[in-house]
Amino acid sequence: VFEHKEKLLGGFTAKYGVDRLVWYEMLETMDDAIVAEKRIKRWRRRWKTELIEGINPEWDDLYQLLSGE
Repeated sequence: VFEHKEKLLGGFTAKYGVDRLVWYEMLETMDDAIVAEKRIKRWRRRWKTELIEGINPEWDDLYQLLSGE
């Protein structure tokens, strides 16, 4: 997340200026994270919005909470 916020990586986040963490999920393994990411990428936009707003209705940046900063 740090690399994306500091724009150290190219790709989607750099191209579209995405730098706010509005939702995250803690998983046991990297494989679990990849499976979850692929599953969520298939979701409709409305479902993703509902997921975010269910825990973060103001769409606050959660990076500081997660990083402890």
